Amino acid sequence: MTGEELLRIFPTAMQKRFCAAAKRAEEIQEIHLRVLKPIQLIILGSMKYIADSGEIVNQAGQAAVFQKQDAEAFLQYLCHDSVYAFEEEIKKGYLTIPGGHRIGLAGEVALTESGMVKTIRNISCFNIRIAHEIKGSAMNLLPYLYRSGNPVNTLLISPPGCGKTTMLRDLIRAISNGNQYGQARMVSVIDERSELAGCFRGIAENDIGYHSDVLDGCPKKTGMLMMMRAMAPQVMAVDEIGGWEDAEALLQVIRCGITILVTIHGNSIEEIKGKKFLQEFLQERIFQRYVILARKGDHFTVTHIYDGELQECLK
Repeated sequence: MTGEELLRIFPTAMQKRFCAAAKRAEEIQEIHLRVLKPIQLIILGSMKYIADSGEIVNQAGQAAVFQKQDAEAFLQYLCHDSVYAFEEEIKKGYLTIPGGHRIGLAGEVALTESGMVKTIRNISCFNIRIAHEIKGSAMNLLPYLYRSGNPVNTLLISPPGCGKTTMLRDLIRAISNGNQYGQARMVSVIDERSELAGCFRGIAENDIGYHSDVLDGCPKKTGMLMMMRAMAPQVMAVDEIGGWEDAEALLQVIRCGITILVTIHGNSIEEIKGKKFLQEFLQERIFQRYVILARKGDHFTVTHIYDGELQECLK
């Protein structure tokens, strides 16, 4: 992301406050705006703040305070002065903007009679998550993920913020386009939270390859079955599986001969062994590769790779 692109996230009246931040746009991971609270940045994993002068400072007490009128103006700007038109996105808790950046929302939740979220009113908290594509980040991983020219079922494992979505995105691009280890493949991407492809109005803003199809904003289980029937994928990519429904849908996909690329929250292979909804995958050795990611300083790195029998391929 360039500094100019970062400034365009905000209405003109707010842009001056973020000029210093714009100079470090490539390093910024998140911007938190909370009514009556300091304006906060996450820069390379460290917590920083923005002063009234626009300067980046280290202490919350030195920071500018985000006001209620700022929140109202920002929401109107994001929704092109028609909040009603964005109600479907708002009730999911986030908006996706050009560039594939996602803005999380929090405030007063209104429920339907059945207890479902109808909308979020009086939005007072915004989490601007800056999308950073790192093309080539998966290149060193590719030799481990192919067998006889074909990609294998792979599970990427890491705690939040340690690169599994970034790595998955680059794997999708490399497998879709083809690479030295295998020819191009048709890839279906189930992007429930609009983080992989970063779709804006249905079109991917991130580079996920020439032969990838995206189902944006759809629940994983529903999306997997829809794409399997509609798009004839050779590979299917799903971010952050979390329970029995996801696992059951993945098994249906695999039984149709489709290779899967999946991420999950976790810290170690031991933690994955303890997840009950993955027991059939472990017993049947459905995943041929388990990749563990971790953060080291301001970068993420692959720390371990295991085969289907949970023997280490990389130490």
